[in-house]
Amino acid sequence: MPFARKWGLFVGLGVALIALGFIACIDAVSVTLASTIFIGFLIILAGLMQAIHAFAVRDWGGFLFSLLAGILYVVAGVMIIEEPVTGASMITLFAAACFIVVGIMRCVLAFQNRAMAGWGILLGGGLISLLVGVSLYLTLPWSGLWLIGTFIAVELIVSGLGWVQVGLALRRQQDITPPPSGF
Repeated sequence: MPFARKWGLFVGLGVALIALGFIACIDAVSVTLASTIFIGFLIILAGLMQAIHAFAVRDWGGFLFSLLAGILYVVAGVMIIEEPVTGASMITLFAAACFIVVGIMRCVLAFQNRAMAGWGILLGGGLISLLVGVSLYLTLPWSGLWLIGTFIAVELIVSGLGWVQVGLALRRQQDITPPPSGF
C-alpha cells in the first residue's frame, strides 16, 4: 500500500481524537449543551430546506404538508436553541426509551431461545440495556445534562483508538513490505 509510509498521520489523528475525547469527558455538560445547540441549528437548516423544496415543487400535491413540516422543523430548532437543557433532556428521554425497548426485546428474544447456547449473555445484555434506560429516565433532567457529552467523548476515544490501531498496522505492514524496485 503506497500510503503505508504515512502511518504516523493515522496515529496522530488517533491520538488527537483520544485527547479531544478526554477533554470532552472533563466537561461533558458543556459538550452536551454545545451539541444540542448544534443539533438545533441543523434542524433549522433542514426546515428551511424543506420549505424551499415545498415552493420549488409547489405543483406537487404535497406542497402544504411539505411547507408545514419545514415550518415545524424551524420552530423545533429555535426551541432547542433557546432551551438547550430541555432539548438535551428530550434527546436523553428518547435515548432512554430506545434503551428500554431494546432491552425488553433482547430479554424476550433470550427467553424465546433458552435452548440455544449463549442465551444468558443475550439476556444479560438485555437487562443491562433495560437498566441503563430506566436509570436515564429516573435521573432526568440531570442525566440530560451529561449523556450526549459523554456519548461524544466515548465516541471520540473509541474512534481515536481505532485510528491508532490502523496506523500501527500500517507501520507493521511497511516494516515487512519490501521497498519498490529501483531503490
